[in-house]
Amino acid sequence: MRKRVLLIFSLCFLTCILTGPLFGQQLTRIAVVDLPKVYNAFFSQSRAVRDFEERSARVQADIDRMNREIVDLRAKLEEANNEEDRPLAQTLEREILQKTDALKDFYANETAKLEEQRKNLSQSDAFLGEVFQELRLLAESEGYVMVLNLRDNNSIVWYSPLVDLTDKLIHNLSTKSRR
Repeated sequence: MRKRVLLIFSLCFLTCILTGPLFGQQLTRIAVVDLPKVYNAFFSQSRAVRDFEERSARVQADIDRMNREIVDLRAKLEEANNEEDRPLAQTLEREILQKTDALKDFYANETAKLEEQRKNLSQSDAFLGEVFQELRLLAESEGYVMVLNLRDNNSIVWYSPLVDLTDKLIHNLSTKSRR
């Protein structure tokens, strides 16, 4: 009887020693994800992003056109100064000043609008809802208890690529969007 108790005790002790570290590691599995990378990869083909990119291109074209007009006026101003045509030079100086001010205002306004549109795209409820739903499913299926956003957490000093779910999340979202 004593041998049996000792054998059972030994087996229990050995089991605890061998399986204890396995259970300890399962308690705190943490992963990271790079949400801006997910956004760039997954939503680059969406209609809202294409609209944003088209608007951005139109704004840049307008800025380029306005810059060319100012450069042309400066060339005319230099020509007027060389010919000593003071009235024309003064008119051109005023026009250059007006166009330069208009360009600065246009640039500031359009840049603010584009930034707001970009921010709204990346924080839209549909985008975040779909990403977080897929991220939850991925984390649960792989046994992670916490997922940190790599870009918004300045306290992450180092992480193993093994816990980075970004590429898997992009793959899963892309697969679902093709259906």
